Amino acid sequence: MSVCCCQIQLRKRTTSISWFSCILWCSVMMSPALGYVIVNSVSWSVTNEVEEELDSSSNEEALPALLEDTTSIWKQSYPASVYKEDVEMRSRPVAGRSKEISSPSRMFSYRRESIKGTESITPQEQAIRTARFLTHYNSWGFLATESTQEKIQGVPFGNCLLLSDGPVNNSTGIPFFYVTSKDNTVTDLMKNSRASLTLPEAEGDFCRKNIIDPEDPRCARVTLTGQMVMVPPEEMEFAKQAMFSRHPGMRKWPRSYEWFFMKMNIEHVWLQNWYGGVSTISVEEYFKTVPNKE
Repeated sequence: MSVCCCQIQLRKRTTSISWFSCILWCSVMMSPALGYVIVNSVSWSVTNEVEEELDSSSNEEALPALLEDTTSIWKQSYPASVYKEDVEMRSRPVAGRSKEISSPSRMFSYRRESIKGTESITPQEQAIRTARFLTHYNSWGFLATESTQEKIQGVPFGNCLLLSDGPVNNSTGIPFFYVTSKDNTVTDLMKNSRASLTLPEAEGDFCRKNIIDPEDPRCARVTLTGQMVMVPPEEMEFAKQAMFSRHPGMRKWPRSYEWFFMKMNIEHVWLQNWYGGVSTISVEEYFKTVPNKE
């Protein structure tokens, strides 16, 4: 192969070329990296036309369309303009589908598989179910309070706490906690009971299996804000079942720490589960909806 390339090169030039220069020239011309984009060790060819589409479409509004994939995980998607055109073509009669889409983009996306029985519900209904799912299936959460500690008084202070909204087969949507006054977070709550609780989907399998970073909007998270209060006597038995069924090791925690139960009276629900901003969910809709099972 090198001899052939060298002969071609010698025909175009009147001066002699060293074998080393010839081999170097052939190596550059035949390099497989030309015309390819490398992304996490995965590469595929990209045409100039697609490059122009991506450059013109890579803005905040077009990002969801660039990442959308109508087939399955790891399939290549298309630039925003091509994707929209494809959607329009699907709504037309078969005879009108004359243009074939053949150029893959340099972006690929992950798409959550649909759950049986949820194909007909609206995006808002699905968002509410996702929020309830995250509250029920998370065994811990990130609770933020206003600090009362001397050196950081008044500064937001976050802490990871174990929680449960009920036994596995009985979701209430209300986060319960088993805490001690020796914890700085509880000390903060005794002075200011308002707090926010973030529950990430990163604890589950979806984000890990699909290699999605926890901060990626496709890796959902819900934030609940409200008042943290002590569980009243009439709810004490349920709180025990909720916490100890999900965290059996709690039964053996040292009694000298004087553990007690708290819960959050939810006032606001915020969900991030896709590009394009945070969904606001009413408390009424949140409590009357059953969580997704996966």
